[in-house]
Amino acid sequence: QVRLEESGGGSVQAGGSLTLTCAASLNMHKTYCMGWFRQASEKPREGVATIDTYGTISYADSVKGRVSISRVSANNTLYLQMNSLKPEDSATYYCVAEIACPSAYVFRLGTPTLRGQGTLVTVSS
Repeated sequence: QVRLEESGGGSVQAGGSLTLTCAASLNMHKTYCMGWFRQASEKPREGVATIDTYGTISYADSVKGRVSISRVSANNTLYLQMNSLKPEDSATYYCVAEIACPSAYVFRLGTPTLRGQGTLVTVSS
């Protein structure tokens, strides 16, 4: 059974850092694009960072230079290192996955098929 489980959210002050972790249980016979989306109240869902099966990465302009996505394929773990956090980064962050996406960029702009329960990030000013 495919499952995505996020951890690492919390409350930090502006300028602080957090690392989100996604433990993924995936179909070992398929290849997946993975990434992080976020959803804040009264705001549209946003693809934050995605990585495709070739290792190509796509970041939202809003987080470029401040976040880094990485993936350990051996154990299907996905990370999102977030630095210089801003209050506008406050949201529920979701680990997402898609079988064989066209590209990390397209995946980031689309609607992911697989999603975890989310982990809340709150950044105070």
